[in-house]
Amino acid sequence: MRYLLFNIRYATGHKNGYHWPLPYSGFFKKTGANMEQIIDFVKLIEPDLIGLVEVDAGSYRSKYTCQTETIADELGYSYIAQSKYSNRSIAQKIPVLNQQSNAILSKKPIEKHDFHYFDYGVKRLVIEAETDGVALFLVHLSLKYRHRQNQLEQLHDLITTTGNKRVIVAGDFNLLWGNRELKLFLAATGLNSANPDNSSSYPSHSPQRQLDFILHGSGIKITDFFIPNVQLSDHMPLVCDFECNTL
Repeated sequence: MRYLLFNIRYATGHKNGYHWPLPYSGFFKKTGANMEQIIDFVKLIEPDLIGLVEVDAGSYRSKYTCQTETIADELGYSYIAQSKYSNRSIAQKIPVLNQQSNAILSKKPIEKHDFHYFDYGVKRLVIEAETDGVALFLVHLSLKYRHRQNQLEQLHDLITTTGNKRVIVAGDFNLLWGNRELKLFLAATGLNSANPDNSSSYPSHSPQRQLDFILHGSGIKITDFFIPNVQLSDHMPLVCDFECNTL
């Protein structure tokens, strides 16, 4: 099976005038043309599972359509998507921000799913889904170190509830202090990174930081891993091929 993880930055693009006429003004631009390129890229990669971070669920940028639904309809995936912000967050009251979500897509039916929210941070969503015997978790962790550590502790607790299922945890971990931040989390969960060389994926025009991770538990054997040189977002995508072994 093939897993694609991609922080698509709401399909607002990268470079090419993103900061013109003002810094980060590209964040507010419409996304149609870049979305088409992202769909073409996904077609090329042909993943069985997709974890999407920073997806527009229906603001004016995407002509009030859900980007996840657009991809799913175009390519024939099942999907689940949810706002990154809890119902108590002030972001839910702000236009555009209240349409910012994360999503999981699967070629096979998603058998069950749940949406959890961390106690700390602005971006609090954890998507949990199960398909074809694999428990998937997708996260976008906080920019604040203290909040990230609290979120990792809660993520550990969620993972332990899966019992003996095969587990994949993926997302934008925002490890601004380096991947040593994950040391205790990996030891406690028994997860391993699919990225054996700790290759960087951010920023996409000159990768210097490892912010994006695909982690896996026992029963999953990684057969290939690569980071395509794609600059459709400020993050490069991660791709891993894996097999499910007997637990």
